[in-house]
Amino acid sequence: MRRAGVRMRIARLLLVVLALYPGWAAASEWGGIEPGVSTVQEVRQRYGAPSKELRPKVEGYDTIQLVYEGDRAPSGINKMTVDCGVLTAGGFKPDMVRLLTLEPKPAIFGRLTVVQGWGIPDGLGSNPDGSTTMVWRSGLLVTLDNEGENAVLMIFSMPQPNLPIKGDQPAPVPGAPAAPR
Repeated sequence: MRRAGVRMRIARLLLVVLALYPGWAAASEWGGIEPGVSTVQEVRQRYGAPSKELRPKVEGYDTIQLVYEGDRAPSGINKMTVDCGVLTAGGFKPDMVRLLTLEPKPAIFGRLTVVQGWGIPDGLGSNPDGSTTMVWRSGLLVTLDNEGENAVLMIFSMPQPNLPIKGDQPAPVPGAPAAPR
């Protein structure tokens, strides 16, 4: 019983440290996959063969989409989709990760866990279906369930520094720690 209490205190301490230093976690990265940096080969090395591989044409370019679901998805994730193919100043890079989309299982990424891990979002909005979306210019979009408690969709992209956000101020997230000044 005492061991569980010690673990809880350590976990709380780690959460406090992450809340005070949100810059430690990059919004555009998760599970060793960073859009604009990681490659198809790196994803395969880390997660193995996908459940399915698609080759859609996007704006005239041949791209690659790796889908990991069921027992091939990472622990705590229902489905992970990795979209590859990025148009850079140096030309089209078909093997570079463009987007990473996660559909987490319930209670894996709670609202506060997301904010503690990736910092205060740059924007917050309500969707017509009652869900809430949080957006970070550093490349993360998170849709919360209708209760606003758990992430149902997380999309990691390359940084979006010019993303227009109303008011250009960090969005207040109910129940989240205040942004450091």
